[in-house]
Amino acid sequence: MNHNPLMLRYRPSFATAFSMSSRVVLPAASLFVWGAVAFSAVTWGLRWSATGESSNATAAAQALPEVDVSAAARSLGAAPVQAAIAPTLASRFQLQGVMAGGPDDGAALIAVDGKPAKPYRVGAVVADDLVLQSAQGRRVNLGAAVDGPQTLALELPAKK
Repeated sequence: MNHNPLMLRYRPSFATAFSMSSRVVLPAASLFVWGAVAFSAVTWGLRWSATGESSNATAAAQALPEVDVSAAARSLGAAPVQAAIAPTLASRFQLQGVMAGGPDDGAALIAVDGKPAKPYRVGAVVADDLVLQSAQGRRVNLGAAVDGPQTLALELPAKK
């Protein structure tokens, strides 16, 4: 009579399990090791080639003389470039509409720097710390503050 059936059951040891599956485990382990070796060789090869090229480029750049670009352009017949004239303050703004409402009331439709026109009420900041001071008839005044001195006056263009 068997009182301990688990003891009689066959259990392979670690050594026998490893030897049974050696057809799969050993090729996989070999592939993994050779893959790691190839990866390491490629990584070190790229690092070595990158540092070698940068030192050669630095040496080549140091060997070249300084070139005056404007003198080279003049010798090839280029015309001298005029400095761009900064736009005047008035040319940045275009008044497109006025709605007068009283001494301290009203609104204006103003285009700034060629962008689409936006409505501004009296007291609103238009651009560059310029405030819409007043709107009367076909004219608006801009200044640093609502109660301050006038910096710029814009008028609607004449009707065609």
